[in-house]
Amino acid sequence: MEIKEISSKRNIFQINFKELWEYKDLLLLFVKRDFISVYKQTILGPVWFFIQPIFTTLIFSVIFGRLAKIPTDGVPPFLFYLAGIACWNYFADCLSKTSNTFVANSNLFGKVYFPRLIMPLSIVLSNLLKFGVQFLLFIGTYIYFVSDGLEVKINQFALGLPILILLMGALGLGLGLIISSLTTKYRDLQFLLVFGVQLFMYATPVVYPLSLATEKLGDLSWIMYINPMTSIIETFKYGFLGSGSFDLQGFLISVSVIVVLLLSGVVIFNKVEKSFMDTV
Repeated sequence: MEIKEISSKRNIFQINFKELWEYKDLLLLFVKRDFISVYKQTILGPVWFFIQPIFTTLIFSVIFGRLAKIPTDGVPPFLFYLAGIACWNYFADCLSKTSNTFVANSNLFGKVYFPRLIMPLSIVLSNLLKFGVQFLLFIGTYIYFVSDGLEVKINQFALGLPILILLMGALGLGLGLIISSLTTKYRDLQFLLVFGVQLFMYATPVVYPLSLATEKLGDLSWIMYINPMTSIIETFKYGFLGSGSFDLQGFLISVSVIVVLLLSGVVIFNKVEKSFMDTV
């Protein structure tokens, strides 16, 4: 019989991938739970995955497209906004739900042992299923406009979609781990996060092209480029819609920032998980 020792003296820089793999069944169970439980007692169920982006896109089309008359680089506003919303929703959901890991699961963490990283990883994977549904909605809308005569120049950058998804999930996970660790002591961050995510969206080219933001902001345009989501969404739009351009330097900066945030999140998470039950 194998004896397994569970110790809190683990190096905070260590990620036990072998242990995570051993608990893969639990990870899949949490993914299934997260995906099903949210809409289990609703009338429309998973249809909400379609309703939310559709209505958000319609509102953006009216407010930013018709009232504010913000250009969309020759792309139909509905398709332009839907592309940004699909990407943003995945990142925002990963961040919002991961940031509540310790507080929301304190009872479970206090009763049974399993690698704590399993919980935030399950959130990222379950939201990936939601992103897949919304991406299908985007593809369906894309096909509709193309069949209606729209000339959209899809290019080779669209093949980089798996990399973009990985970066969005890693960014949401990294920031979520940091905030989740800090909220064990500072609950105010939960309230700050609610409207902080909304404000962060307007600093990201979701409802406007990056070229317009650069033109209007002038010397302050650097704010857009240090935002990791800027290059991700711009690359997505450029690959599938031919809108905007691909900035290699900006993309590499985004990747670097995401890697630093993810590693920092894991280190802080590992440190806090050793004693968080004393503070939650």
